[in-house]
Amino acid sequence: MNDMKPRDLSDLDTLDDFLDEEGIREEVTLRAVKTVIALQLRQAMTDRNMTLSAMAAEMDTSRAQLNRVLDPEEFNVTLETLSRAAKVVGRGLKVELV
Repeated sequence: MNDMKPRDLSDLDTLDDFLDEEGIREEVTLRAVKTVIALQLRQAMTDRNMTLSAMAAEMDTSRAQLNRVLDPEEFNVTLETLSRAAKVVGRGLKVELV
């Protein structure tokens, strides 16, 4: 039996407020951004009928490295690698401070 009392969230107006309160906003945001980039790269590959092997070859990298780039849960990917992947599929990578 769960005797935990639900938390009063009435003082939180937005999802950002909740994430800030939990101390996880940056982590959640980074995960979301990486997921979107991975999905966009996969879609661009599909649009160009590009296989993993062809993409890896054009990036001059291994399929294992490309799998890390395309894995939404993998965060140990450099901006340089993401930029090369974007260029191969005819896109660019935009990074900004907010």
